[in-house]
Amino acid sequence: MSVPGAAPERDEARVRAVEETYARIAAADDPAIFVSLAPVGHACDRAVAATGPLAGWTLAVKDNVDVAGLPTTAACPPFAYTPAGSACAVERLERAGAVVVGKANLDQFATGLVGTRSPYGAPRNPADPALVPGGSSSGSAVAVARGLVRVALGTDTAGSGRVPAACTGIVGLKPTPGAVSVRGVVPAVPGADCVSVFARTVADAWAVLDACRGPDPLDPWSRAPRGSDAAAPARPDVVLLAGAESACEPSVRSGYELACTALAGFAGSLTEVAPDAFDEAGALLYDPAFVAARRVAFGEVLAAHRSTPGAVDPVVARVVLDGPVARATDVHRARVALAECRRRAREALGHADALVVPTVPRVPTLAEVAADPVGVNAGLGRFTQFVNLLGMCAATVPVPAPGGRPASVTVVGRAGDDALVATLAFRLQRALGTAGAEGPPAAGPPEVRLAVVGAHLRGQPLHADLLALGARFETRTRTAACYRLYALAGTRPPRPGLVRVARDGAPVEVEVYRIDPAGLGTLVGTVPAPLCIGKVELADGATVTGFLCEAHATAGAIDITSYGGWRAYLADAPAGVPQSVGAVRR
Repeated sequence: MSVPGAAPERDEARVRAVEETYARIAAADDPAIFVSLAPVGHACDRAVAATGPLAGWTLAVKDNVDVAGLPTTAACPPFAYTPAGSACAVERLERAGAVVVGKANLDQFATGLVGTRSPYGAPRNPADPALVPGGSSSGSAVAVARGLVRVALGTDTAGSGRVPAACTGIVGLKPTPGAVSVRGVVPAVPGADCVSVFARTVADAWAVLDACRGPDPLDPWSRAPRGSDAAAPARPDVVLLAGAESACEPSVRSGYELACTALAGFAGSLTEVAPDAFDEAGALLYDPAFVAARRVAFGEVLAAHRSTPGAVDPVVARVVLDGPVARATDVHRARVALAECRRRAREALGHADALVVPTVPRVPTLAEVAADPVGVNAGLGRFTQFVNLLGMCAATVPVPAPGGRPASVTVVGRAGDDALVATLAFRLQRALGTAGAEGPPAAGPPEVRLAVVGAHLRGQPLHADLLALGARFETRTRTAACYRLYALAGTRPPRPGLVRVARDGAPVEVEVYRIDPAGLGTLVGTVPAPLCIGKVELADGATVTGFLCEAHATAGAIDITSYGGWRAYLADAPAGVPQSVGAVRR
C-alpha cells in the first residue's frame, strides 16, 4: 500500500485511521446506516495515495449519488445499478483526497424527511433511538453524528440535507442550487435538487463544499455563481420569520431563543418579517406540478414493482403515484405562483444579510410517524421546503436544548451567498459552543480558495501582503482555457489583468491559496480598479475565487496570453515592465 515518496509513518497512520473507521462501523451494530461498503483494502489504498486539502478524510455518500464500482440503489433494490464512473461531486472530493467508505441509506428515491421510508430499515438516531433520524439523507447524517466518518454527502430538495442534521445534532450545509453539480445524482425534482454536506462543524462542511462546488459543463442544471465569496459583515443584519417559535415544540423553541440571543451578540440588527411568501413557496413543492417531476424521474420503477415484497416503500408510492395528475396548465400556474413568491421573498429580505429560522418545528418519534406518515413528514418541512424553490443556500447548526433533545437553527442566504452563510453559521456555532468534542478532529475556520495571477504570486511585490492576511499556499496550476491575460498600463506595482473570453481563450498560470473569509474581505478592500474579485475556473473544472479584470481596461493593454502567465512574461520583458504596446519585446 505504499506510494513512491510517501512517508511510511503517514501511510501507516492513514491505513490505521481507515481500518478504525470500519471497526467503528462494525461496532455501531446498525445495518440500516449503510447500504454497501467499499472494500477496506481499496479504501486504505485510496487513503495512502490521497493528496489535497481533504487527504485521508473518510466520506460516506448517500446512495442516490454514484460512486464508481459501488451499486446505486436509491433505497429501491429493483432500481439498483453499478455505475462505471462517480458523480461529479464525488470525483472532485476524491481528487481533493477524500476516501469513500460506503453508500449510506436514505428515504427511498429521496422522497421523505423522516428517515423511515427505506426497505433497508431506519438508522437509529444517536440522540434517542425512539426519535426519527430525519430524512431523506438519514444514513449520511447518522454516520457523521455517530463519529463513524468525518464527513458525508447527502442530497437536499425539500430539506433532506438539513432535517437529518437537525434530528441528529450535527451541521448540514446546503449550497445554492446549481453550485454543486448534480451529474451522477438520481433526480427527485430536477432544478431543485442539491448535493449537500454533513459534518460535525461548519468548518469541515465548508471544506468539503468548497472542494466540490463549481460549474460542470456536462450538467444542464449547473449554474455559474451569482454571489460573492466576500466575508460576512462584522455586524450582519439578520431577519427572523414572525411567529416561527410558536410553531415549535418547547425544546426547539428554547433552542431557537438561545440561538437568537447568541445572534444578538454579534448581529447588527435582528428584525422580524412576515412568513407568508416563504410558507407559500414551500407549499408549492408538494403541489401536483412539482410532484409530477418525481413521477417522471422514477414513477415507472415504483409502478412496476409496487407489488413486489420489500421493493417499494408504500408511502413513497402513495405520495408519487396516487395524487392528482398535473396538467400543463397546472404546471404553468405553479411556475407563475413561485415567481411571485420569489419577488415577495426578496422584498421581505430587503437589505438583510441572512434569514435565520428553526430547522424543524419538532423531532417526532418513530411511533408518531408510523401513525401518520404523511402528516408528520409534511410538518417537518415547514422551514426547509421553500429554500431550494427560492434558489437560496442554507447552513444548519445544532443548538443546546433542555433535556438533551435535538434542536437546531438554519441560516438561509441569497443565491450565491454560500460563503457568507457558512461564515455566519460558523460564528453562531462558535458562540453556542456546539462544535462537538467527540468524533474525528475538526478543521479550522471556514476558508476560501483564492487564485492569484500577478503581483500576489510568490516572489512578487504583494505576496507578503497576502501572507499577512493569513493566506496559505495550496497549489500552482492553470485556469481553464477560456481566459486572456493582459499587462495593464499605469499600475503600481505592475499588474496583469485576467479576462474571461467567449472564444480564443487559453490556460493561464495561477497560484491557489486558502484564506479565511475575514482575510479575503480585507483583501477585497485593497483591490484597485479595474481589477476585481470574482470567480475563476481552473483547469480541473473547479471554480474558485480569484483576481479578474474589467474588460474595458484591455484597451491599450498588452495581450500577454501567449506567455502562459505573469512570471514568464516578466522574465522576458524589458526592465521596468512595458506599459505600452510599442515597448513590448517581440
